[in-house]
Amino acid sequence: MWRHIASNAVTMLIVALFMLGGLIVWGKSQYEGPGPLTEAICLEVPSGSTMRRVSQSLQEQGAVSSALIFRVGVDYAEKTGELKAGNFLVEPGASMQQIADAVTRGGASTCGTEVVYRIGVNRLSVQVRELDPTTNRFEELVAFTPAEEAVPAEYNDRKEKTGTRFRIALAEGVTSWQIVEGLKAIDVMQGEIAEVPPEGALAPDSYEVAPGDSRLDLLVRMQQAQEERVAQAWQNRAQDLPVETPEELLILASIIEKETGVAEERGQVASVFVNRLNRGMRLQTDPTVIYGVTKGQGVLGRGLRQSELRAATPWNTYVIEGLPPTPIANPGLASLEAAAQPLETDYVFFVADGTGGHAFARTLEEHNRNVAEWRKIEAEQATNPAPSDN
Repeated sequence: MWRHIASNAVTMLIVALFMLGGLIVWGKSQYEGPGPLTEAICLEVPSGSTMRRVSQSLQEQGAVSSALIFRVGVDYAEKTGELKAGNFLVEPGASMQQIADAVTRGGASTCGTEVVYRIGVNRLSVQVRELDPTTNRFEELVAFTPAEEAVPAEYNDRKEKTGTRFRIALAEGVTSWQIVEGLKAIDVMQGEIAEVPPEGALAPDSYEVAPGDSRLDLLVRMQQAQEERVAQAWQNRAQDLPVETPEELLILASIIEKETGVAEERGQVASVFVNRLNRGMRLQTDPTVIYGVTKGQGVLGRGLRQSELRAATPWNTYVIEGLPPTPIANPGLASLEAAAQPLETDYVFFVADGTGGHAFARTLEEHNRNVAEWRKIEAEQATNPAPSDN
């Protein structure tokens, strides 16, 4: 009997340990993963405040899913006693870990006014946001495109305002040339850029800057961030990938980035290219052809010509075997992770499906049916164009 009791006790202990392990893994994912916040808020931490009070405030404002998990994570990181007073901007999707780092690091500026410079694939846009004290949320004051519009007075006024926070946001898939041209147009920064960094070497992300900061120094920060991301993705890669170096992984990620219209499809898009490489098939992807035409300088702005699809450039994957010699853009973290750990599928074809995403296929017959459906959608769109927003 005692042996039976001991056996049951051991079994229960093992089950409890597994449950505890699962709870720890879940809690860690909650602490480190993207948070629920959909709009930026300004978190006020008064002098003499406690981490319990801060965690409750974060939960009430929808910045964290659980005040308890936030406190446990902070305590585990041994930061409970490092809370700093101040006003801290909490970005949409900020993780508990990122928020904890901010409120314990200190040195944050007041977050009443923020200027965001967004460098996209074809232009620089500027947005000025101010905190609404009644909701503690940021509202857009003015937005404009410097190359196309006159600079609003509201921008110049807030740019000179003490405590204004400045941020530069790079879109995923921008080229290094587009980033450099965008930085040149940001008037709060200074310094010349002698040459464009290598394609793919800059990490798309959000970077806080201050008036007078060096453009070159910011490019160095971007390069360091991308080197860390590539190294991490390479370390965590699937062992049977058809790429031999971190540089090849970066090239593959850049193609995935440019071919992905829907974020949830990255893993599937990655699987198509990995399957093609494994089978010795050409990648045959239009963005590589476009890069051979533009070299990443600007946007093509039209459809590809048949002569361009047949042109023997180093990047034309309709002509060359395997990967092109360089990346064709700067991929974001999600595309790097998709390249390193693609979904396991039998897909070797995909075509647009009319919704912004793709229809994937395992066989040429299935792909041809998908292409025929896409041609019908194209014809309908040409016959019944969407109404203009103007």
